[in-house]
Amino acid sequence: MRRGRAPSTFAVGAAMLVLAVLVTYFSFAKDIPFVNEPYTIKAAFRDSAGIQPHSPVRIAGVDVGEVTAVEHTRPGAQSATVTLAIRDKGRPVRDDASARIRPRIFLEGNFFVDLSPGSGGTGELDDGATIPVGRTTTPVQFDQVLAALQSDTRNDLQTVFQEVGKAQDAGGAKAFNDSLKYQPAAYKFSAIVSEALLGKRPGDLGDWIRDQGVVSGALDAEPEKLRALVADFNTTAAALASRETALRAAVGELPRTLRAAPPALDALKAAFPDVRRFAEGARPGIRSLGPTVDATLPLVTQARGLVGENELRSLARRLRSATPPLAQVARTAPSVLSELRLLASCANEVLVPFGNDKLVDEAFPSNGPVYQELPKFLPNLAGESRSFDANSPWFKVQGSGGGETLNLGNGLFGSVADPIIGNNPPPVRERPPLRPDVPCETQQQPDLRSIPKSAPAATKSSGAAADAREAKVTKTAASVLRRQLKARGSDRKVADRPATLADIRALARRNGLSSELERVLAKSGQP
Repeated sequence: MRRGRAPSTFAVGAAMLVLAVLVTYFSFAKDIPFVNEPYTIKAAFRDSAGIQPHSPVRIAGVDVGEVTAVEHTRPGAQSATVTLAIRDKGRPVRDDASARIRPRIFLEGNFFVDLSPGSGGTGELDDGATIPVGRTTTPVQFDQVLAALQSDTRNDLQTVFQEVGKAQDAGGAKAFNDSLKYQPAAYKFSAIVSEALLGKRPGDLGDWIRDQGVVSGALDAEPEKLRALVADFNTTAAALASRETALRAAVGELPRTLRAAPPALDALKAAFPDVRRFAEGARPGIRSLGPTVDATLPLVTQARGLVGENELRSLARRLRSATPPLAQVARTAPSVLSELRLLASCANEVLVPFGNDKLVDEAFPSNGPVYQELPKFLPNLAGESRSFDANSPWFKVQGSGGGETLNLGNGLFGSVADPIIGNNPPPVRERPPLRPDVPCETQQQPDLRSIPKSAPAATKSSGAAADAREAKVTKTAASVLRRQLKARGSDRKVADRPATLADIRALARRNGLSSELERVLAKSGQP
């Protein structure tokens, strides 16, 4: 059997050369072309800084891709959209990723894109998505630094260095050394402040820096005003330096102020929910403010016509005639207001407490304060006065008498059925003194305590004169009753003496009321 012909030396050398090329390519590219489609994203830069296609893309110094295209926003513009091809080892790239163009080392030359893949709390950036210009930065070129250092800026920089030298000669280094013992605590709190400056959400610090850029741009737009601000700040600093002692005392009070600040801030924080609820409650009113203003505009239009020149001229004439009386009122008003003040003070200090006071009476306790008890007599008075004839209202009074005769004074006597045990309220024989020279507001309040006194002296109805009067009254009363019975055609008789129990029982037998009388007598204990 024939043995096959061995490959030529040229074929073997060519195969080894191709293999070496492939190994070298795979070692540097770490990808198989036309097999793995690259993950592509874009980044918008304000200044492309001369970045070129095939420039590397790195994450933490490691190559993860390359620049595949640079598209300027318009011909000759520095801003551009750069397309980045990212290999698998550079993924994932999050939604909050950022990119910046940085210069490569001297031997490498050109620039590269430094990609920050973002935080792990967000999703992955879609293929073909663009990192916005707010999250991209470009390096500062040396020519930009030189362009910024104009003559006035260099002069200001020289002034700064001179002032730093003066501060150094005046003991600035020693003061710095003395401050070293306070720096650990200061750095601790500075770290807390720096952490707080990062914000609560990703991108807060970038947004703040962007807004500060807007502020700085606004300041740069008015260089004269900015220069005046710096000059005025120098004046302010000089004024503070002239008050060094007071400033040192104020700084000494700062720790106590800081200690008092947390409770105040806690109280302010506790008030925020109420403020939030107030804002939510005020939101409907604010929404309705626009329609309210629209509805008010016609009124404003009419009011504008009211204060026009023609209307104001007539108004001025009327005010001219009304002003002198108003001036007279203004001159007399103080005395009137003084009297009104006295009246109001009297009502507040005397009349109102009197109305709120309560009548103290053990025998007849009141059910409420004076202002409730005072009008209760009006219904009784209306009830007495509701019957009337052609002459006037009238009411009936039931007369009564008894075995107790009282001396009412001034030659008047009265009789009652039962003995009087007391006199309440006691009669006032003298009126309280009237002091018109004493202000009402300082006078003593009325005493509403009712203290019963003893009953007036009773006079017994006895003796010959009293018996004679009683007999005369009895005879007169019997005569009147006989005439009334006769006028009615009655045959009943009237006795000239008081009725006895026997007379009452006889009268009850004639009218068939004996049993009822006996029950009444039994209850009263009569035999």
